Amino acid sequence: MNWPNDSDGDVLRRLEESDFDFSKNYDVDFNIDFNNWPPSQEAIEILNKEYGGVEVYDPEDEYEGYLMFKINSLITYNLVVDTQSRVSILMKPYGGTCETWGVLH
Repeated sequence: MNWPNDSDGDVLRRLEESDFDFSKNYDVDFNIDFNNWPPSQEAIEILNKEYGGVEVYDPEDEYEGYLMFKINSLITYNLVVDTQSRVSILMKPYGGTCETWGVLH
């Protein structure tokens, strides 16, 4: 497959190199980081309404806190970048950005 030369394309290339099966649905984790912790309850409610199952990960040791939700889907470049963009737009008024994602396989 041919993905753009960006960080999301790099992840997809690494998955392909590890014989990832792109024909199956997986749970894709999307993380939202915030400028200030904790995020507002309103931000959490918006994410729950849009995606459901939002999990709150409070800061621990050297890790900053973040919110996470999952989408069960085929893994595509458009899914990743469109979701990150949409969530970042939704969370911008609350100081949140969605720039990381992951999948266990």
